[in-house]
Amino acid sequence: MLVSAGAGWWLYKKLDGNITTDTGAAAELKVYEKERPTPVVMDAQNILLIGSDSRAGDNGKYGRDDGGSQRSDTTILLHLAADRKSATAVSLPRDLMVEVPSCHTGDNKETREQFTQFNSAFELGGTACTIRTVERMTGIRIDHHMVVDFNGFKDMVDAVDGVEVCLKEPIDDKDAHLELPAGRQTLNGEEALGYVRARKTLGDGSDTERMERQQKFLGALVNKMQSNGVLLNPTRLYPVLDAATKSLTTDPGLDSLRDLYDLVRSMRDVPTDQVQFLTVPRQPYRQNPNRDELVEPDAGKLFKQLREDKPVAVVPADELKDAEKEKKKDQEQDGKPDDAGSESPTPTPTYSGSSAADDLCKQ
Repeated sequence: MLVSAGAGWWLYKKLDGNITTDTGAAAELKVYEKERPTPVVMDAQNILLIGSDSRAGDNGKYGRDDGGSQRSDTTILLHLAADRKSATAVSLPRDLMVEVPSCHTGDNKETREQFTQFNSAFELGGTACTIRTVERMTGIRIDHHMVVDFNGFKDMVDAVDGVEVCLKEPIDDKDAHLELPAGRQTLNGEEALGYVRARKTLGDGSDTERMERQQKFLGALVNKMQSNGVLLNPTRLYPVLDAATKSLTTDPGLDSLRDLYDLVRSMRDVPTDQVQFLTVPRQPYRQNPNRDELVEPDAGKLFKQLREDKPVAVVPADELKDAEKEKKKDQEQDGKPDDAGSESPTPTPTYSGSSAADDLCKQ
């Protein structure tokens, strides 16, 4: 009994010690507390997930170091409903043009407020600047944040023995170090990292297409963890937590194994079809087609739904386009707006996206 207890304590302390606490961001956010949004629904959780593309240390093989600078390669706003019956992950394009507030740099210099692309916030002022940028844009209070680097992502995939994807055509991308045949197959961590980061040889090469691929892969990862009982089996959960915590930086509210375990446990009963992924409504920026801008009022409606913990729905892009065409056709035939004289409740806003329950080979 003593040996078992000692081993359990050692494993707990090992995982707990893996996590890096971001005290600097917490201190910076406290300075700007008066300008931050007020939480609307207390039991809902909004977590900002940031994939760092730093090339420092073990990540050096994925590109040039640039002096160890960091940029947010992938940023996702994860909303967990108060009743924990749904989870909505919204991708924020790194090239989205936004208002970035005045922030403090690593050497405590103050930057100017500026209208620039979204991932500049992380490079200029780190996590706190990114959080304040997201809060200003959405009006949503960010409760927690997590920063994961390349190695953390691939180690998590390896910890669940790979994730299944379905490729419509073969991939040969030298920049992503990826060569795969077409069809259904299971990717290991290194292959998965190349798959979600590849741009030049997959799809149309756009960041939007890459985000959609990332969302579907994350959905497949969630599905794998739930269907294989990983979240319910401590023996299988340990290597996943070990891989995740090694490359994880969080705020003080999530910097212990107990905090992370409680978060995971609260999500384990969410149905996979209610784990939804979408990209914030965007379109090419009018002054530079290589950048993005929000589409209004669609983006505002999405932020309002999440802020008030109300549901959103996602469907494949082609289904959404067909529904919009049908709606427009009906309006033209009626000669009046679709909601004119209607007393029916407001429908759930629907966006182009996917869920963790989707079979990637049937899309």
